Amino acid sequence: METIKLVYPVEGGDLIEAGEASSKMKLTLKKLGLPQDVIRRASICMYEGEINMVIHADGGQAEVEVDADQIIIRMQDTGPGIPDVTQAMQEGFSTAGQTARELGFGAGMGLPNIKRYSDEMKIETELGKGTTVTVRIKIPQ
Repeated sequence: METIKLVYPVEGGDLIEAGEASSKMKLTLKKLGLPQDVIRRASICMYEGEINMVIHADGGQAEVEVDADQIIIRMQDTGPGIPDVTQAMQEGFSTAGQTARELGFGAGMGLPNIKRYSDEMKIETELGKGTTVTVRIKIPQ
């Protein structure tokens, strides 16, 4: 399979449209005939990252690369950055505002779920500049 590259813009603060990019990616992965478990794991990682970009940053962009062996999802925002990555990785820790919580978001499971459902996860963050979360999901042969 030739490498397929997909790019999805994510609007910041738009909780109504949140999840649109992950839904589009999921449809594309289905059309490619990937295994259902791989699609599920990639969709969870993308959704959690997308929600983080909507809630905590002014949006961003998700880039997805798919080849025969793996899916790489790179989610980049220009938000405030993560002051303490170790703390942010703790289940239940959240800095989401009241509005997001009232709508059912901000449970503090985003980054832990991304780690749980990916084969590899890397977080690069700089205060005042933004965060990039890159995940790798292997496609079994």
